[in-house]
Amino acid sequence: MTIEDPITRRGVMAGAAATAVLAATHASAQRASSNDDLTRLSIGEAGRRIAARELSPVELTRAYLERIESVDPRVNSYITVTADRALEQARALEAELARGQNRGPLHGIPIGLKDNIDTAGILTTAASAVYADRIPGEDAECVRKLRDAGAVFLGKLNMHEFAYGGTSAVTHYGPVHNPWDLDVNPGGSSGGSAAAVAARLCAAALGTDTAASVRYPAACCGVAGLKATHGLASIRGIVPLSEFHDHVGPLARSVADCALVMTALAGFDPRDPVSIQAAREDYHAAIGREVRRLRIGIPRSPFFEQLDPEIDAAVRAAIAVLVGLTGPTRDVTIAAPNTYALLDAETYSYHAPLLADAAKRALYTPLTLQRIMGGASVTAQVYIEQRRQMQIARNTIGDVFADVDVLVAPTCMVLPKTIEEVVRNPAGEPSLIRNTLPFNVFGIPAISVPCGFTRAGLPIGMQIIGPRLGETAVLALAHAYEQATDWHRREPPVA
Repeated sequence: MTIEDPITRRGVMAGAAATAVLAATHASAQRASSNDDLTRLSIGEAGRRIAARELSPVELTRAYLERIESVDPRVNSYITVTADRALEQARALEAELARGQNRGPLHGIPIGLKDNIDTAGILTTAASAVYADRIPGEDAECVRKLRDAGAVFLGKLNMHEFAYGGTSAVTHYGPVHNPWDLDVNPGGSSGGSAAAVAARLCAAALGTDTAASVRYPAACCGVAGLKATHGLASIRGIVPLSEFHDHVGPLARSVADCALVMTALAGFDPRDPVSIQAAREDYHAAIGREVRRLRIGIPRSPFFEQLDPEIDAAVRAAIAVLVGLTGPTRDVTIAAPNTYALLDAETYSYHAPLLADAAKRALYTPLTLQRIMGGASVTAQVYIEQRRQMQIARNTIGDVFADVDVLVAPTCMVLPKTIEEVVRNPAGEPSLIRNTLPFNVFGIPAISVPCGFTRAGLPIGMQIIGPRLGETAVLALAHAYEQATDWHRREPPVA
C-alpha cells in the first residue's frame, strides 16, 4: 500500500500494516518491548511527552501499528487500518512541533474510529455488505474536530452491523472478540472500539451510542465510555439509527482521557438538526475536582432488579466506595417513556431507499433486516406521540436532580455471553440496554467505568449519570472513583 491508497480492506490489513511498519523499522525484541510500553501511556502523559519533544508522534503511531499487526488478528477490532495515512499524519504533526506549533493535548495521539463514522476517501462500511464499497467524500464533523485537535487516525473499527445490536457478532467482517476472553463477545454496537482500547490498539476510540453502544461495550471490555448530553457533540456524517437517540462519544482507558477527547468533540454544528448550543468547556478541568459535596441518587427500580449476582455484588461494593468519597446516598425514582417505535421508525426511514434496491436488500444480514423492517409499520400518529413524550421527559428530568447531583446504576443487568451463544440465539438483547436506553431518551450524560470483575475474569461496569450538561460532575466523580480503586489498571490477557 502507498500513502495515496484510499483504503485498506480488513482482508489485506495485516499485510498493509506490516509493509508500513516494517519498512519504517526492523525493531529488535528490546525495541518491540519499548514500543509496547508506549501503548500503555495515557493520552495525558503521551501528550506531555510529545509537547516536550521527548516522544515523537511518528514513534507513538508506529508503536500502535506494530501492536495492531501482532494482536488484532485475534481480536478483529479493525475493519480498515490506514497505516500509511496515519504515518503521514504523524509526520506532518511532528513537523508542526518542530515549527513551534502544538494543537493541544491530542496533538499526535493515535485514535480509532467506529466504522459508521464517515471518513473522506476511506472505506466506511457500518460493518455491512451493503456498504462494503462505500467511500465518503467528506469527513463527519466529529472527525474534522479531532483532526483539527491533532489526532492521528489509525483506522476504522469493527461493530455490530449498522449499529443495530449489542454484540458486535453480527458483522460482515467477522465477530469482534473480547480481549479478556476471546470466546466472549465484547458488547455492542461499538464492540470494536471498546476491544481496541482495552487491547491497546489505539489510545482512544470513538463509538456511537443510541441505546447502550458506548457504555455497554465499555463495561464488557473494562474501559471508560462516555455518552455526553444529546447534541453536545455533532452526529452529522455518522450513519444513523435514530437522530433523537444517537450520540457520539469517546472510549478510553481512563476517565481523564475520555475528558480530553470530549473537550475536542463538543461544539455546536448548525448543519446537525439535533446539535445544541452550550458554553465551551474544558472537561479535563473536572479531573481531580473535589467531590465531597456531591449528592448521589440511586434509582432502585428497575436498574437494580434482576441483576446477575456478580454484577449486583460489584456495583454495591462500588457504591460503598462512592459513599466514602461523598456521603450517604438517597433513593430516587425515574421512569423513561417508551420510545422504541420512534427509534425504529427513524432507522427504517434511513434504510428505506437502500431496501428499495433488491440487490442491496439481499446484502443485509437477516437479523438486521428483520429489525429494520420493524419500523416500516410505525404510523405517523405513534411516532409523533412518542416524540412528544420524549421531549416532555427531557424537559422534566431535571426534577430528579433537585435533591441529588448524580445518579449511579449498573451499566448492564447481565454478563456478556460467548460469541457462539449470541450468534445461535440473538434474542434477549433488550436485557443489554434496559439500564442504558433511558439516558438516551432523557438525553443526559452518562459514563461507564470499570467497577469489578467476575470470577471468570470478565469486567463489570457501573454508570454515573448527571443532569443535562452535567458532564463536569459526572467526570469528577468517575475519576475520583477510578483513583480510589484499581480496576481500570488491569490489563486483559491478550498479549
